Amino acid sequence: MPVSPSDTRESVHDLAVIGAGPAGLAAAVTAADLGLTVALLDAAPRPGGQFYRQPAPGLGAARPQALHHSWGAFTRRAARLAAQRAAGRVHHLAEHHVWAVTRAPTDPEHWTVHAVTGPDGADGPAPELTARHVLFATGAYERQLPFPGWTLPGVVGAAGAQAMLKAGLVLPGRRIVVAGSGPLLLAVAGSLAAAGARVPVVAEAGDYRAYARSPRALAAQPRKLVEAAGHAAGLARHGVRLRSRSAVTAVHGTDRVEAVTLTRLDRDWRPLPGTGVRIPCDALAVGHGLVPQLEPATGLGCATRRTPDGGHALVVDGRQRTTVRGIWAAGETCGVAGAELAFIEGELAARSIAGRGPAGALRRRRDRLRRFALTMAAVHAPRPGWSDWLRTDTEVCRCEEVTAGRIQDAVTGLGARDGRTVKLLTRAGMGWCQGRMCGTAVTHLAGDPDPAPTRRPLACPIVLDHLADG
Repeated sequence: MPVSPSDTRESVHDLAVIGAGPAGLAAAVTAADLGLTVALLDAAPRPGGQFYRQPAPGLGAARPQALHHSWGAFTRRAARLAAQRAAGRVHHLAEHHVWAVTRAPTDPEHWTVHAVTGPDGADGPAPELTARHVLFATGAYERQLPFPGWTLPGVVGAAGAQAMLKAGLVLPGRRIVVAGSGPLLLAVAGSLAAAGARVPVVAEAGDYRAYARSPRALAAQPRKLVEAAGHAAGLARHGVRLRSRSAVTAVHGTDRVEAVTLTRLDRDWRPLPGTGVRIPCDALAVGHGLVPQLEPATGLGCATRRTPDGGHALVVDGRQRTTVRGIWAAGETCGVAGAELAFIEGELAARSIAGRGPAGALRRRRDRLRRFALTMAAVHAPRPGWSDWLRTDTEVCRCEEVTAGRIQDAVTGLGARDGRTVKLLTRAGMGWCQGRMCGTAVTHLAGDPDPAPTRRPLACPIVLDHLADG
C-alpha cells in the first residue's frame, strides 16, 4: 500500500535505496512501479548523482543536456520519480548523508538507516528510517596519485573539473591540461573544450592499444567503440592532442599552476629520462580512474573482490544480492563501469527485491557490460612505476601534510609494511577525507601487495553530539 510523505518516516519501508545516481534512481522507480514502498536517500539536493550533476536553478542554464551523455535515460527516470513522489510511493530524502546502516533493534530482519541532514551534514540527525531491504548505490570517487606540485591551486581532479562545469557552469582555467588514466579523461577534455577552454593535450598513462588484447569484449560492445570514436572526433575538432603512455610528473608555479612537465612512460609507468616536455597552462585536470564507495556496506560485513585496477568492489550474485541477507548493491559499488550498466543493475536489483522474474535480456546486457568494464579496468590500471615520479618532499597525504619521505622513513626505518601501520606512524589518512585521496598511494608506498578494503564504522563525518543522541 502506498504511504504518504507525512507518515513515511514512521512506517517500515519495503526498500531503502542509498544513493540517487543512475543505479539508485533506476532501482527506486522500478521498485515503486512493482508496488514496493521506497525511501531514496541521497546527499545531493537533486537526483542524478555525480554523473548527472545539474546546474543550480539560479544559473538559468538553457541546455543542461549539452554537458551530459545519455541525458534522456536520466530524464525519463527523473520524471517517473517525480510522479511516484507525488503518489506517495517514493519518499526522496535529499541532502541526507547516510553514516551507518544497522540491524533494527526490535527485528533483526529489518534495517535501520542513520543519516545527518543539510548540504554538509551539519543540520543535525535525521529521524531513523526502517526498511525490510537496503540497496547500496553509493557510486565512486576519484583516484588520485601524487606528484610534485599537485597541491598548487589550479590542480583539480578530472571528475572535479567536469563537476565544476556541470553544476556551476565554470571552468578551472582557460588553458587546461587533462591527464591521468581512464576513459573519463576523454569525456572531460571534450566537455572542457566545448565549453571554451583550450586543452593542449590529454595525457593517458596507459596504452589504448591494450584494448586489442580483448577483441571479444570489444566486439560485444560496438556502442562503446562508436562512443570512443565520437570522443576522438570531438577532440580532433578542437585541436586537442592525445598522448598515450604519458603523464604529468611535475607542476610548476608559485601562487598557482603556470606549467606542467609531461613525460613519456615505460609500460610500468616509470618516467623515461630525457622525455620531459614543459607545457604552459593555468590549470590541470588529473585523475587515475574511479574507486567504488563501499561504506557503509563493508561495515555490515558485505564481502568484496579485487578489481583489475587494484581496487575493491562489492561481491554480488546474478540478482545483485550481496553476501549479507537483505542487502543489495548496484552500479559503481559493484565495480566502476559507467551509467548504462548502473541503470541496468539498479533495475535488476529492484526486480529481484520485488520477487519478479529472471529478466534474461537485462542480465545478458549486464554481463556484456561487466566484461567490458573488466577489460577497461585492466587497460587503465595504475602500474607500480608511478612512484618514481615522487620526490622525498612531495606531499602524499594533503590533509595531514605527510610527505613521501616520511612514509619511506616509516617503512625502511620503523618497519611499516601496510597502510594502517603507516597511518599510525605518520598520520597519513587521518584527515578530513579519511584516506580517500591518499589511500592508494600510501598502501603502494608501504609495499602492501594485497591491501584490505576500507572498513569504517562511520561512512561520513558526524558531530559527536549527534552520535551521542543516536
